[in-house]
Amino acid sequence: MLTAAGLLLRPGHDWLYPYYRDRALCLQIGVTPREMFLEAVGSSEDPASGGRQMPSHWGSPRLRIVSQSSPTGTQFLQAVGCAEAGRMLDPASDAVVYVSGGDGATSEGEFWESLNAACLGRAPVLFLITDNEYAISVPVEAQTAGGSVSRLAASFPGLRVEEVDGCDPIASYAVLEELIAHARSPQGGPALLHAHTTRPYSHSLSDDQSNYRSRSEREAEALRDPIPTFAAFLSRSGAASEDFLAAVRQEVDREVDEAAQSALEAPRPAPATVTAHVYSQEVDPASSRFDAPPRLEGDPKTMVDLLNACLRDEMAADPRIVVFGEDIADCTRQAGLEEVKGKGGVFKVTHNLQRRFGSGRVFNAPLAEASIVGRAIGMATRGLKPVVEIQFFDYIWPAMMQIRSELALLRWRANGGFSCPVVVRVPVGGYLQGGGIYHSQSGESIFTHIPGLRVVMPATALDANGLLRTAIRCDDPVLFLEHKHLYRQTHNKSPYPGPGHMIPFGRARIAREGGDVTVVTYGALVERAVRAATLLAQQGSQAEVIDLRSLSPFDWETVAASVGKTGKVLVAYEDAYSFGYGAEIAALVGERLFDHLDAPVRRVAALDTFVAYEPGLENAILPQVEDLRKAMADLIAY
Repeated sequence: MLTAAGLLLRPGHDWLYPYYRDRALCLQIGVTPREMFLEAVGSSEDPASGGRQMPSHWGSPRLRIVSQSSPTGTQFLQAVGCAEAGRMLDPASDAVVYVSGGDGATSEGEFWESLNAACLGRAPVLFLITDNEYAISVPVEAQTAGGSVSRLAASFPGLRVEEVDGCDPIASYAVLEELIAHARSPQGGPALLHAHTTRPYSHSLSDDQSNYRSRSEREAEALRDPIPTFAAFLSRSGAASEDFLAAVRQEVDREVDEAAQSALEAPRPAPATVTAHVYSQEVDPASSRFDAPPRLEGDPKTMVDLLNACLRDEMAADPRIVVFGEDIADCTRQAGLEEVKGKGGVFKVTHNLQRRFGSGRVFNAPLAEASIVGRAIGMATRGLKPVVEIQFFDYIWPAMMQIRSELALLRWRANGGFSCPVVVRVPVGGYLQGGGIYHSQSGESIFTHIPGLRVVMPATALDANGLLRTAIRCDDPVLFLEHKHLYRQTHNKSPYPGPGHMIPFGRARIAREGGDVTVVTYGALVERAVRAATLLAQQGSQAEVIDLRSLSPFDWETVAASVGKTGKVLVAYEDAYSFGYGAEIAALVGERLFDHLDAPVRRVAALDTFVAYEPGLENAILPQVEDLRKAMADLIAY
């Protein structure tokens, strides 16, 4: 397709988020197919592989083309975040972010969230929608109300919307020149071009469009094929002779053949490279580099206080850090900021950060979780360090595609070319009474199962401060789970540890020493396990309680050493009993430490249901101190 007219975009200044089947990519950056291939493999040499390594999905850090992705529509939000970051980093910049997609992708909610976000911030984003009227086999009239995405988008305030015959290169070039100039201008903002194109072939090798498109429809569409029609136009107008056109076709065929041959001749990657770039290979948050003991001063503070202090210290030290989410600012309407106490999050973790660092670095986002994470990804690819908040764990699911398929995966699929050092803060868990089924759930095992994502859950105020600082300073995406029951408890308070306190990931804490049974736990169950162990001690037995603190990675060495000493293991977790995080710990103990065990591994967890609203039912569902004490006693007596 000839719609992109990308020679107008300036590699090295602008950023591109092309659709993963974008056939106009060569035009967009002004290179040949062979040059594209060499660009992909030429910048990544891996001695272990025996040669050049391509990313899974093509991209180019040098040309600022972000590694393309297959999930439909996720790129739109990231492009908006990238544009926002560009403006934050250089308010005088005239850089434009280009993002493309097919008409089918506009059915995804994230496309509409991206338009809303772009218009709210007047972000310099050019949306190109290539509309061939089919999303695989589903025609546009079954995808889009009224059959036109541009008519639907026309009502967005501040969005410039145009349509063009995408099979006409001259018309496409002209309108794109105009829209790019509009996006670049100080008073411009986002623009959307709805390009009507053709699809001369089936969607993929596994698709046969003759199964759902009639012959007459395909023949009629072929008459609009821009390659023969534009060649005919050049010939009629005298701009090109038949010999010249034949030579161009021959040259293009040669370039494509050379690129294909280069790909076929490239060395195959070695199996040993499959785990390369799952996590950062330069910055290891589990290393001693992140071991900085606290320097305590002042009165004991709550977890909320010390989380806030960490954000304050890190923002003061690193201007790249931006904080945003639903309700996290003090007051969006700037005129009223001095008259109000300030919101600062529903739990006050971000209170006064907007006042201290300004609305450009601390701001509210629309109530759209995918938008929050997707925009953060775009900002991170541009060089910012976003720390975002999902208001409750129970509402994280709209962002799941962005977390699983984009945030955690980008470094690996880009073969180390891009990274997403985003921290996603999430209040989680029950025990507050009355939270019910939409404010009290756990579910950490779903996220610890995702390669590339670090998952942390502190149990004390001091650990929350040190682990959050590690999360911000490392180069991997981190899901930072904050148990909301622990936010203001008195038992886990600590004095301020200073602006440099850090705790390495994967390093557990012995919350209570003992020699008769090992209790492996985390979050709100740590304090409950210690209380249960104290009751057990009155009967003459001693339990050792391990607070994992970091769930992925976790401290296997500390667990193994304790089990070797006690021979008996209880794994306690707040999530539902079946298929939970504790099941993995129990399986590893049984697999690796069987010879050390003097009793079967036991688990204590929530019932396989949802956390109920009524306090008595919640108590019956979630693990209690007596449940833990009894399980410890039973193991010791085994």
